[in-house]
Amino acid sequence: ASHGLCNHAAAHSHQLSENFQFPGKALLQADQAKRTATIARFAYDAAIRDLRASVETSYYQILLDGALIEVNANNIGNLQQVLKVTETAYSGSQVSQTDFITAEVNLAQAQLQQRQYQVNQANDVTALNQLLYRDPDSPFALDRTLRVDRMKVALTAAVDMAFRMRQEILEAALTERNQNTALELAKFEYVPDYQVAFSYDQFLQSGAQPLVTVTHGETLSIGFNVPVFFWIHQREDVKSAQYALEAARSNLSLIRSQTAATVTQIFRSTQFAYESAQLYKDSLIPLANQDFKVALIAYQSNKIDFLTLSTALQASYTTRIGYLQTSNQFLAGQVALEQAIGASLPK
Repeated sequence: ASHGLCNHAAAHSHQLSENFQFPGKALLQADQAKRTATIARFAYDAAIRDLRASVETSYYQILLDGALIEVNANNIGNLQQVLKVTETAYSGSQVSQTDFITAEVNLAQAQLQQRQYQVNQANDVTALNQLLYRDPDSPFALDRTLRVDRMKVALTAAVDMAFRMRQEILEAALTERNQNTALELAKFEYVPDYQVAFSYDQFLQSGAQPLVTVTHGETLSIGFNVPVFFWIHQREDVKSAQYALEAARSNLSLIRSQTAATVTQIFRSTQFAYESAQLYKDSLIPLANQDFKVALIAYQSNKIDFLTLSTALQASYTTRIGYLQTSNQFLAGQVALEQAIGASLPK
């Protein structure tokens, strides 16, 4: 007789089996995967943070360029006034020709410096356009007001914010937790995985039946597999996971230490730049301007020589430049501080 699946089979057998991990492994693996995804998001946030810092720094540089052009234009006006004074004094044989020639040289140098400032401004606009993926000479409608406001955060608060919000610290903390989970998973390799199977047998012919009254049978089986000498291999995996966990903890401590040092240094430098800018604005610039005006009148009265007049004019120009540079350092320092913290400072 012919027997087969669909042709007078003596019995039909159906079996279903499924492999299961040891309870708890899947939950640990899911947590690890979620943290890995969060780490990737923090890395993305850090890239956005750094790009924003670059754009803000470029913006403040353009503000500085414009302010330098304005201050130098004012200096050119002062130099033109000095040139007229020396020309008049030379025509009246009150001073030597050297004073007049030196005034001409100083004016020419200032005009050349003005061109340099203009080129710098154009290049910085191009750099900002590049960061924003725009054409090199695309125009900007920028607020060109240079605002220097005191920081409203203390150093200890800034460091604490960095510990809580800096993306690299959050990444390192999650990496440490992932390595701890990896250690737990390595230890789970000591326990076996399971296999659960269910089979159903239907006996169609009497010769296939184990007993006359039995027409079908059901079997449930549970098994597990353990490789021979598995503990030797898994012991090395556990050691490797332990070393990786120690390295992750050390890396987290290092990043926190580096962040605290970076925030502290930037904060001090930024605070000093603010104090310097205020000193220039409130004291040095008014004094230097007054000194130049007095020196110009004194030169016309032959009470001082041309060198003293030039020194007074240069001091007036230098203090204005110093104010702009320290203001820019303050603004750039704020950007760097926010970058180091990983979040915006309170306004």
